[in-house]
Amino acid sequence: MTLKDATPVLPVSDIGHAVAFFRDVLGFDVGHRFPGYAYLYRDRATIRLIQAADGANMHDPARQQAVYIDTGQVDGVFDDLRPKLETLPEGHVRPPFDQPYGQREFHIYYEAVQIIFGAAISQEARP
Repeated sequence: MTLKDATPVLPVSDIGHAVAFFRDVLGFDVGHRFPGYAYLYRDRATIRLIQAADGANMHDPARQQAVYIDTGQVDGVFDDLRPKLETLPEGHVRPPFDQPYGQREFHIYYEAVQIIFGAAISQEARP
């Protein structure tokens, strides 16, 4: 028996707003949408959104979650998203940078979710 995929399930304070963010800013398509639930995908990356309980503080650092999306072209994806990312509040986007553990990444912050796009740095690309 083989495992196939893992898809994060992210609670959000306003599912309509979250769907619009993932669709309009990050370029995800909506696969399924029901009250309180959405399944989104872009290429092979998938995310499930669920409506958080009423009154949940989605900006509480204790609720921090991270989603890592592997891509072979961090800078290309960033450049593709740049016009939409520039509309986000200051501090919600960290442009591409190299991590000491051999990954090139950029980060986006949405509520208590850190969305990381990353790829391994090839030996030739290392400074």
